Amino acid sequence: MVTARPLVLALFQPDIPQNAGTMLRACACLGVGAAIVEPAGFPVSDRHFRRAGMDYLDHVDIHRHVSFAAFEDWRRAAKRRLVLLTTGAAVPYADFAFRPDDVLMVGRESAGVPEEVHAAADARIVIPIRAELRSLNVAVAAAMVLGEAIRQLGV
Repeated sequence: MVTARPLVLALFQPDIPQNAGTMLRACACLGVGAAIVEPAGFPVSDRHFRRAGMDYLDHVDIHRHVSFAAFEDWRRAAKRRLVLLTTGAAVPYADFAFRPDDVLMVGRESAGVPEEVHAAADARIVIPIRAELRSLNVAVAAAMVLGEAIRQLGV
């Protein structure tokens, strides 16, 4: 198993297995840890999930949490900052100062995250896009922000 950077990508209740597999594959390739906040909208044994992650899933440290409360207990005990990627933020991700202990969280493809997650976030960042469009694919957004965080941190 590859030793992960301290940086973690958290998937909040992912509901599209192909996107989750793609994000976890990116984590494996970039040496970033991963967390899945359940319930997921699919079983982690789902063939689409496994196919998107390919054999890379064996090379990423994945922490599974049965609920957001369990995730928060883990995060707070680890003294990690929660950075939420959201279309409802005002701070562009490229203007944000990332830290090695950050947990970057993406929401559900179908619904984002509930207000309790927004309230728990230490920071909220956005990828600026054209005003007439809603959002990027969650896996694309995660890759963009992970790339910027890794660039800033020089790791």
